[in-house]
Amino acid sequence: MLNYFLKGEKGTRLRFIGMLLSAMLVLLSVFTLTQKGLNFGLDFTGGYLTEFTTSQSVELKELQSFIAKNHNGEFELTAQGNSHFQLREAPSASTTSTTATANSPDWQSAVTQNDDINAQVLSSAYIGSQVGDELFDQGCLAMFAAMIAVMIYLAVRFEWRLAVGSVVALVHDLILVLGLFSLLQIEFNLTVLASLLAIIGYSLNDSIIVGDRVRELLRVQSNNVLSPATIINNAIKSTLTRTLITSGTTLATVASVWLLAGAPLQGFAIALFTGIVVGTFSSICIAATLPELLGLSAKNYEVKVDAHTQTLLDMP
Repeated sequence: MLNYFLKGEKGTRLRFIGMLLSAMLVLLSVFTLTQKGLNFGLDFTGGYLTEFTTSQSVELKELQSFIAKNHNGEFELTAQGNSHFQLREAPSASTTSTTATANSPDWQSAVTQNDDINAQVLSSAYIGSQVGDELFDQGCLAMFAAMIAVMIYLAVRFEWRLAVGSVVALVHDLILVLGLFSLLQIEFNLTVLASLLAIIGYSLNDSIIVGDRVRELLRVQSNNVLSPATIINNAIKSTLTRTLITSGTTLATVASVWLLAGAPLQGFAIALFTGIVVGTFSSICIAATLPELLGLSAKNYEVKVDAHTQTLLDMP
């Protein structure tokens, strides 16, 4: 099999090398996930969320430095606008879910009494860890339901080899995105979980475009003039322009969200950006290459005729 790919067309060799690279990245991602895990945000772990405004525009770094002087524990400060901020903090370790308190209430007094900041607290709410666990379970259930729906759809639409290639490409995309978040320890919150559901749909769309074209070309090659590798390469070439334009315009939109929407949507944009890139890659190197390894050929789409019908066809 290795010689088949190495001695084949240039496109076939590139697809095979890409599939090997994908396999190594998946192994690295799984290893990272098992060693470092995910950096779950307060949506899942529980903690305090406080929103406040300032009377004048304040630099985020300056405000963060000021709060750190009056805060005993870890916290995360994000800007929702020029004078609108959001502070997330874990409850003190000595408290329970029913008596949870902030690590340091002094910071609120400091920002509200400081004349240069003159903050006004809009809301302060505690998110319990039990609520976070329920949100995580519901999110995972939604992802599992989406995967099952995708598998049923692919089983009905494609020959099983193309369906297996699409499912493997989909799992590959999700694992690589999770591996990136684990490696960089980017906060994993509800918006990131929502982006994974969006990645499922986008990755499936890319795989279906390539799979449909492969199926069409195989059906018209019932005389086996061209090899399956050549047919798959032709299918990729005929859809590559459409795929790159679609991915490029989507990436431009997601990049704008990443750069301009601020910290609250940064994790969402990073996940989507990564998912689109690896989804486009996997639709070529996995969704189209794995079926070839499994023996996909034009014979799979030949119309089977019984002996009686064949006799009638052979009659003059």
